[in-house]
Amino acid sequence: MTISSDNTSLSNIVAHVSEIKVHYPLQRGWIRKKRFTLKAVDGVGFELRRGEVLGLVGESGCGKTSLGRAILRLIEPNSGSLEIDGVDFRKLSGRELRKKRPLVQMIFQDPYASLDPRMTVYDALEEPLLAHFSFTNALRRQKIESILDLVGLPFKMCRKYPHEFSGGQRQRIAIARALILEPKILIADEPVSCLDVSVQAQILNLLKQIQHRLGLSMIFISHNLAVVKYISDRIAIMYLGKIVEIADCNDLYQNPQHPYTKALISAVPIPDPSKERARRHAGLSGEPPSPISPPSGCAFHPRCPIATPRCSREEPRLEPYMKEQWKVSCWEVK
Repeated sequence: MTISSDNTSLSNIVAHVSEIKVHYPLQRGWIRKKRFTLKAVDGVGFELRRGEVLGLVGESGCGKTSLGRAILRLIEPNSGSLEIDGVDFRKLSGRELRKKRPLVQMIFQDPYASLDPRMTVYDALEEPLLAHFSFTNALRRQKIESILDLVGLPFKMCRKYPHEFSGGQRQRIAIARALILEPKILIADEPVSCLDVSVQAQILNLLKQIQHRLGLSMIFISHNLAVVKYISDRIAIMYLGKIVEIADCNDLYQNPQHPYTKALISAVPIPDPSKERARRHAGLSGEPPSPISPPSGCAFHPRCPIATPRCSREEPRLEPYMKEQWKVSCWEVK
């Protein structure tokens, strides 16, 4: 099959992630302790373009959050390379790492837990500026006022504490805190899952507006395909610590190739009841295997409706399909 080139320039790549692994050591038992390794992320790689929103989708426990935290280096990857804006992020340590921290910032899932209840909004936004820059009091105040205006909050509220705000307002504050250092990459880890549906729409629209206005690159982590479709340019599907398919949003939704991707998309309900009843669902049997003892070969083969004997023996690689930036990890996709 001929693969068309997307001509993605290296200068257009803001992050290059290659073969990142995050393994957690575990042990069980009191007397005869048995040691295990939980492979949360097991050899993930992708490129993030400037000004692009990459959606990262998968079931709970597939490694999405661990991957996001590894990119930010809140947890240390066991292996792999991580290049951000031309800087080898994994080789940085101490003062060098602290100097480059503003490049990547994160919005956490729970707006009730991610803000210090003892700090006012002003203090929470001022803290990263004090840690990274030598601004005057007047300049810090100006930046805080500007960033609050960007997220739709009046400056007069900055002397209040987190408990005085609603969940949606707290998430706006968390977004402001992530943006105050002017990052080039924003990692949003399930930023709307703890909010009411009406508030979710407001926060998604806000993120989309900010991303376009600032030209940010964003990794948007979620288990909700409808939300990811709305905000993403490209989508990566994760299963048991690996990316099984990555493609442009339209390609993935109109013509999914991996059986797991097909099952996820078929599970998204259609608002029209008659169309919903008429369509076929690609259901899955069984539960995801344990990342402590993943199956041999393709990790998805115990649940796959088109699995062959080869799938249980050999692990497929993420290979280009149709386009250079459309990749699928499946032996049955030609």
